[in-house]
Amino acid sequence: MKLVLFDCDGTLVDSASLIHAVMARTFEDFGLARVSLDATKSIIGLTLDIAIARLLNQPHVDDRALAMTSHYKKIYGGMREEMKFGEPLFPGIAVLLETLSARDDLLLGAVTGKSRRGLEQICTSHGYEKTFFVSRTADDCPSKPHPAMVTECCAEAGIDARDTIVVGDAIYDMQMAKSAGAAAIGVAWGYATVPELVEAGADHIARTADDILEWMDTHHA
Repeated sequence: MKLVLFDCDGTLVDSASLIHAVMARTFEDFGLARVSLDATKSIIGLTLDIAIARLLNQPHVDDRALAMTSHYKKIYGGMREEMKFGEPLFPGIAVLLETLSARDDLLLGAVTGKSRRGLEQICTSHGYEKTFFVSRTADDCPSKPHPAMVTECCAEAGIDARDTIVVGDAIYDMQMAKSAGAAAIGVAWGYATVPELVEAGADHIARTADDILEWMDTHHA
């Protein structure tokens, strides 16, 4: 039995425009210059308080970063509704998850810097309430690239990290996977560049969702 752990933002769903809109509004509401889209993309995958501290060019989370984190969470739902933002699946993801879910030799999980509520919103909107056997969020574990999200999912599923594959779009996903002793597949359609993913330790770069299936069948059977 193998365990396949998926990152969410930038891997399964394209949520950058929503995250950026809420982040930009948060910075404006605190009297700060709007952050750029590229800057926002660079922190997607981290837990929110650490992400905001990074955007503030601070080495640690302070009271202002915590206050901005709280504000971001407060306005997120309203902006999502007001601006009619969705988090659409990337091409091929629906078929990929359907195919993997049907296999008896695999368990699927989610490891995300989103909150538990954020992950549940994504799963509900796309009909994946029962797709992920295990999951860890920013509410459960230290921020990526700490390996806890992977190691805790492995422990709950009863599957060794050596039999686990992490699929993600961020350098933090690759670093987390390698630190936990799992294989790492970087996806080229997300928010980090391919060279960044390779440097962070990706065992394979998937250009399409089909590439994930092909690599799993040939390298992790």
